Amino acid sequence: MAMKKFDLEKNKALKLMQSTNKAGPDRFGKGSAPAALDRREQRKLDQAAGLVPFACKLNADLVEKLKARAENHAQGMTGLLTELLEAGLAHDAA
Repeated sequence: MAMKKFDLEKNKALKLMQSTNKAGPDRFGKGSAPAALDRREQRKLDQAAGLVPFACKLNADLVEKLKARAENHAQGMTGLLTELLEAGLAHDAA
């Protein structure tokens, strides 16, 4: 079935818009910012570093205390929790 002239022009316009959105130039400093890793790449880097995701449920008051302490910690929440858990396990083993 043949398409109408309007539909043909509409499809050409859509193709043009899609091609400009995909291969368009970086604008307004987007190219100058360091490329953010997507979740898959970040997961691969974490696995290579030996990091394993670990989820648990904590009391809201405890979470607020941890967030407050993590603000001043050099490695953020992950580093703070690593230090606290290692210290707790070392104390428990002794």
